[in-house]
Amino acid sequence: MTTLQFRTIELPRDSAICVDFRRDSYACSFPEAGKFDREHGPDGQSYLEWLATRIAEFPEGFVHVWRNTGIRQAIIGQIEMRPRGNPSIGYVNLFYLVPSARGRGLGEALNQYALSVFARLGVPKLQLSVSPSNERAVRFYLKHGWQDLGPRPGHEDVHLMERSCSAPIPAANSSALI
Repeated sequence: MTTLQFRTIELPRDSAICVDFRRDSYACSFPEAGKFDREHGPDGQSYLEWLATRIAEFPEGFVHVWRNTGIRQAIIGQIEMRPRGNPSIGYVNLFYLVPSARGRGLGEALNQYALSVFARLGVPKLQLSVSPSNERAVRFYLKHGWQDLGPRPGHEDVHLMERSCSAPIPAANSSALI
């Protein structure tokens, strides 16, 4: 039986994994090659500094997703999220699954983790940004109850999406977690 666990990212041990995941998320989202390296350097140092600060502030929002098959454990994903300046909104910076875990219904577990963390904190809404060119991600969010609010002000290359923490996933589109 496969189970998933969500564990706070351990830096510096998992620094290379975090950079690899974030770099891949950029590659999936933006057509121009090298955007991550231009923004964060080839070693991702500014990203890792940002990540370390955020983990210290909100450890349950910066987690690796571990798959346990009973035989072995492996990191298959990463979530980055935090309450924003407005305490009524949680913001998801990253939902990420390794390519071999995509399309298997596991993304819903990441979505549910985020919803449950923020619902427990009394945060009624979640937001995230998604590149319209990442059609797979856009389809996933729409299928799971996120609303497209259009281009994000000040960042027109991405769309702002929003979802209530208490709204159920549309019944026609719900699926088993694992």
